Amino acid sequence: MRRLLYFPIIHTAADMGALGALLQRIKATRLGQQRLKHSAELVDKMWEDIERAVAGLALTPGQVRVYQDGLPVCAQEAQIVQELAAAGSRNHQLLLRLQERGAVIMGTESPELLIEEYQLAHAALSAAAAGGAQRQKQQLGAALLEKRDRFMAARINRTLQSGEMGILFVGMLHSVQHYLERDIEIKYPVKVL
Repeated sequence: MRRLLYFPIIHTAADMGALGALLQRIKATRLGQQRLKHSAELVDKMWEDIERAVAGLALTPGQVRVYQDGLPVCAQEAQIVQELAAAGSRNHQLLLRLQERGAVIMGTESPELLIEEYQLAHAALSAAAAGGAQRQKQQLGAALLEKRDRFMAARINRTLQSGEMGILFVGMLHSVQHYLERDIEIKYPVKVL
């Protein structure tokens, strides 16, 4: 039996790296300060719920694998997590706390697909900032999202061993669960906003 705890998340500006500031400017323009503040409060509450759920987990060191969307399969996973945690990412700070408790952080995504996603996101955000058309970029984004979901599921299917527990932190738009092997029992420890 393999178990996977599935945590749908909302990425914050700290998670977005170079795109974070541009995304915040667009959100402020579109939402206004009051709605932006309310949105930030909802995201904070979501992260508090996730942090509380994770803190209450009984973990067996060496028997837990942590999967994170946006974290490429490479030789630099630990460095990436450290840098994003230091930049204020609650998500990556949580990964470090899990690692301190004996969990293994796994590279989860295809580097090539992440580069493609970054380029598409940058183009879409730049177009949105300039008031440009989005339809074609949305179609490309949906196809790319499916490729990423399939890659993440394949990575989990290959690396999560019998008797182990996986923890997946993945953006709410993803549908990784549809591509996981049937012997992986999926649990959702927190309610989605």
